[in-house]
Amino acid sequence: MNIKKIQTNNPEETFDFGKKLGESVEKGTVITLIGDLGVGKTVFTQGLAKGLGIEGPINSPTFTIVQIYEEGRIPLYHFDVYRIGDISEMDEIGYEDYFYGEGVCLIEWANLIEEILPEHYTQVVIEKDLSQGLDYRLITVTQI
Repeated sequence: MNIKKIQTNNPEETFDFGKKLGESVEKGTVITLIGDLGVGKTVFTQGLAKGLGIEGPINSPTFTIVQIYEEGRIPLYHFDVYRIGDISEMDEIGYEDYFYGEGVCLIEWANLIEEILPEHYTQVVIEKDLSQGLDYRLITVTQI
């Protein structure tokens, strides 16, 4: 298991880290994104999308579960599973087509659907530490 820790001190640095990751990911990559509300998951995702060459606005698909962006060098399938009531809802939207497809899957709140995650994925955990400052974030990236 490969673990990398990154510290950011403002939203721009969190965005830039996401962008750097987006520039390096390949087809079939699944990224799980875990963190409390307001920790910067959307900022990170916007950076990732920019790194994939996606120019349009990126918003969390809280009510639609998945948002598809195809204009980048690789499609981005952006999931927000916070409101999933039952894992069968993932079957209804055909999650396997995305998880094992030709794009990059980014799944917010992925800890809620751990039982259906692929065997290998990249886990990104974003945490605040207010003792380090209001905008400080610790980003832990683990290859699973």
